[in-house]
Amino acid sequence: MASKFLTEFKEFAMKGNVIDMAVGVIIGGAFGKIVTSLVNDIIMPVVGLATGGIDFKEHRYVMKEAVMNGEEVVSPAVNLEYGMFIQNIVDFLIVAFCIFMAIKFINRFKKKVEEAPAAPAAPSKEEVLLTEIRDLLKQQADKK
Repeated sequence: MASKFLTEFKEFAMKGNVIDMAVGVIIGGAFGKIVTSLVNDIIMPVVGLATGGIDFKEHRYVMKEAVMNGEEVVSPAVNLEYGMFIQNIVDFLIVAFCIFMAIKFINRFKKKVEEAPAAPAAPSKEEVLLTEIRDLLKQQADKK
């Protein structure tokens, strides 16, 4: 029973699609880190500078203040973190744009490969036979 299970698992794990998907997930995770760094470290500071130093992450609407007993938090504050929502929308738009540009680049490269002239197709059997007949007729006409 365990042997059959292991055999099935091995067949599943070694299928091309599963391995391709695993590679895609790993590369996607690394790409996500790059895009997050691009957003947090390059784009959002420029956006903050353009908007007068606004940091979207800090924007929130306090629905209920925290209840404190001296330094101890009895009940935490309830906030709507709309600044983080804006930040995540910007992250998504940048990721979507980066993926769009990457796919556009790949498609352009594929199109150039497809547009490359293909080797001429070999003549069909009929064309070869007709060429031989033509050549034989020409040879007979030249003998006369």
